Amino acid sequence: MQPRISVLVPAFNEEAHLGQTLASIHASFDEVGETNYEVVVCDNNSTDRTSVIAQQGGARVVFEPHNQIARARNTAAERAQAEWLLFIDADTQLNPELLRATLAALSSGTVCGGGSVIRFDREPTGMVPRALTWFWNTISMQLRLAAGSYIFCLRQAWEEVGGFDQGLYAGEEIFFSGKLKSWGRKRSLRFVILAGAPVVTSARKLEWYGQWEMLRHMLLLSWPGAIRRRARCGLWYDRPAK
Repeated sequence: MQPRISVLVPAFNEEAHLGQTLASIHASFDEVGETNYEVVVCDNNSTDRTSVIAQQGGARVVFEPHNQIARARNTAAERAQAEWLLFIDADTQLNPELLRATLAALSSGTVCGGGSVIRFDREPTGMVPRALTWFWNTISMQLRLAAGSYIFCLRQAWEEVGGFDQGLYAGEEIFFSGKLKSWGRKRSLRFVILAGAPVVTSARKLEWYGQWEMLRHMLLLSWPGAIRRRARCGLWYDRPAK
């Protein structure tokens, strides 16, 4: 039987978080009573046990050799079997309330896609991360832009807008949101940001870098063309030495 919805997880060296993410996905689907789904993990050229953990967690694994988030998302979508696509990051946890709202939106026939406001799994300390979280959630709601940690859409929409822009190494979800909104408007379909049950994502980058280093990384992205250069997007690709 063809699945109703494909849950797509891009993953690069995510052995520490992927198991918990997959467990949250299966638990959420069990809670809402939806059994017709699949989970596809795109191993984005990992050097750890990401693929093994994905298989143990009940996911189908596909491989993308070029280490880039946009390509990993597109590769997973290309191999997906369902007409509804849900992209969730490997360090992010799904909850039943958010899944229920997502399925209702996609079932309505009036929505082409959307996202969710976010919450960290640990309360960030310091003024900068709290301000950035508030600022992003406000912008996300007002401008209807999805965070990369949680995006859903119709497969037809993903196909016809050309998927995620593979010229971008960061921020591809912003441009994808814009393309989906434009696609939806032509068909009287909405792009929505769900606010009732925030998706929970890891605060690990705040712990790795600290608030001022995080701010520095954000400022680097203001340089023209920065998001098209992997070297300027280290916040998404580099890991601190253990």
